[in-house]
Amino acid sequence: MPDKPIIFNDPVYGFVKIPFGRVFELIDHRYFQRLRRIKQLGLTYLVFPGALHTRFQHAIGAAHLMGEAIESLNSKGEGITQEESEAAIIAILLHDIGHGPFSHALESTLVRNVNHEEISTLFIKELNEIYSGELEMAMSIFKGKYSKKILNQLVCGQLDMDRLDYLSRDSFFTGVPEGTIGSERIIKLLATHNDELVVEEKGIYSIENFIISRRLMYWGVYLHKTVTSAENMLVNIFKRARELIKNGEKIFATEALLYFLQNEVKLSDFSDNKLIINYYASLDDYNILTCLQEWMNSSDVVLSRLSTGIVERQLFKITMQKDPIDQDLISDYREKVISKFNISEKEAEYLVFNDTTENSAYDPIEPKINILFKNGNVVDIAEASDQLNISVLSKPVKKYYLCYPKEIL
Repeated sequence: MPDKPIIFNDPVYGFVKIPFGRVFELIDHRYFQRLRRIKQLGLTYLVFPGALHTRFQHAIGAAHLMGEAIESLNSKGEGITQEESEAAIIAILLHDIGHGPFSHALESTLVRNVNHEEISTLFIKELNEIYSGELEMAMSIFKGKYSKKILNQLVCGQLDMDRLDYLSRDSFFTGVPEGTIGSERIIKLLATHNDELVVEEKGIYSIENFIISRRLMYWGVYLHKTVTSAENMLVNIFKRARELIKNGEKIFATEALLYFLQNEVKLSDFSDNKLIINYYASLDDYNILTCLQEWMNSSDVVLSRLSTGIVERQLFKITMQKDPIDQDLISDYREKVISKFNISEKEAEYLVFNDTTENSAYDPIEPKINILFKNGNVVDIAEASDQLNISVLSKPVKKYYLCYPKEIL
């Protein structure tokens, strides 16, 4: 292990120090290095050209903020030990290690109905075995089972280091200033009350800005309608590839990807077959794009059109609205697609599709963001805010959308 702290030069925070040798060893592990090859925002770069940053950068940034938060809390007498500090930094460092190619775009697609947090848990367990049980505390913090609740909340909560980093980082790389938050000030004003994470009263406006920024980033970047179109096209590519393989057709794919296309992999399968986690660890944006480039030339019209759409940015037109999509319009567009591409009605569903998307900036049910007032009262931010109605932002906003090839118009 290194005998002195390792320094990274981060574009968002400047010089970032990795204080523990074990943390650096984990960063150097091939499971973690894979995150260099996975874009933080999936296909968002097709809309925001600067959004080429990676999960690796985000994880390093979140670990840096964790160290800052622990230092701030300890300066107020919290008494987080060095062992707990290292474990918390490891937990946030590895929190996204289970992400698949293009991050959220293919979540629950390659491994059906399994989210990246569950796969992150599998990777942490595997690394814990490799390091002879040294990650037990980190795993307990990550899973929300550690006795010191504030450490769990710093890893997974409505004001965790994950969110503080990704808002600042994604705002920086997309060039969308609405996502700018005062993460340094928020961290300096963190405190504890009855082993719960709270924010000191003078930080209330920073929290309001944090919630508003999150709302703006979701609808302006993460759920941008063109990004939504691209990500759904990518999902349909893999649905189509699976169907072709199921029908006995041979398609080009790397060995690891082919395994997930040929098999309905469940979460329990990872425990039963150690080979699967290594297959998963071989998946990244690069081998997916290689496959898409090959599939552009497929004899299957659906697979070819969708793959070409992603590689050459011939993205589908998308209509997004507050009301449900008219079924007659969907039928009309599918008929046009059938005529245009000479495909079946079932195949047309891959090229004309509709669904819904939903988001709320603040969840009043999850562990809340609480404000600690000077008189000792602790109040939920939705009630404490005096400048804007945060409770309105806690209501989910649902939108309906319809995607279709531009050429049918």
